[in-house]
Amino acid sequence: MAHHLVLGAGGVGRSTTTHLVARGDTVTLASRSGVVRDRPWETVPGGTEAVDVVAVDAADAEAITRLARGAASIVNAVNPPSYATWDRDWPPVAAAVLTAAEHSGAGLVTVGNLYVYGEVDAPMREDSPMSTTGHKGQIRARMWQDALAAHEAGRVRATELRGSDYFGPLATPRTSWLNELVLQVAKGRVFLPVGRATAPHSWTYQDDVGALAATLATDDRSWGQVWHVPTVAPRTMQEAAADIADLLGRPTPRVRVLPRPIGTALGTVVPFLREMRETRHQFERPYVLDSSHTESTFGLAPTPWDVALKETVAALAR
Repeated sequence: MAHHLVLGAGGVGRSTTTHLVARGDTVTLASRSGVVRDRPWETVPGGTEAVDVVAVDAADAEAITRLARGAASIVNAVNPPSYATWDRDWPPVAAAVLTAAEHSGAGLVTVGNLYVYGEVDAPMREDSPMSTTGHKGQIRARMWQDALAAHEAGRVRATELRGSDYFGPLATPRTSWLNELVLQVAKGRVFLPVGRATAPHSWTYQDDVGALAATLATDDRSWGQVWHVPTVAPRTMQEAAADIADLLGRPTPRVRVLPRPIGTALGTVVPFLREMRETRHQFERPYVLDSSHTESTFGLAPTPWDVALKETVAALAR
């Protein structure tokens, strides 16, 4: 039995905690508030006793180090509340967590994303260049570069996992385009602020993120590398809407998208649309994740699309 520190009690943090508990390990789950109402790990035998939920400031290196003492790993599943403040919020958190890993001896598993690759014209692999020119992508790229440098210097053991846009019962419409799509299809209309309805797009089931994070935290083959979360074949927005409508027993709506010039103009007054300028290419052209290296190395497979979507729709339709 090993002990782990999971930072962030969003969907990924809770999923990771559940998978670690299912392995027989114990977890300290730390969040800003220390309040977690939905606790899926309690469905695992012994899960209630295996998890200690605490409040912590993820930018407080001393506090994180104290929590990490005796832990086999730190899983950084923190999600700053606003895109607009990433440049303010992420650097101190990344520095604090890296310091805690170095001082405690715990391995560092960071939940990253695909922003680091920028605009792509081929499926993204772990060895794809981090060629982003966007501000948010550069912040995430520096986080991995700093962690990898510390790993190569022998100061820490570090790894990072990257998935595409999340969906699932524990995701929220605020952070999940596909969950938002479920809600819109249920209302009989679909209107999206960016993208093309016919562009193939990879969707990563959030529980598969947690499963991989737990695997990386407990497998020494993980260190010093990036791993892509097992992800099913891409689906366009229109295809996803049709699949959702079929599960809901509703007619398939036509997905309407806000024209790019209008979205750009609205971005001058709507902060969310302004921040989307950097990432809207992800929905305007094929955006495909290749997770074959992870799957073959660890013997993992993504949750089948029909199963994952059915669970998501059922959760949101409650």
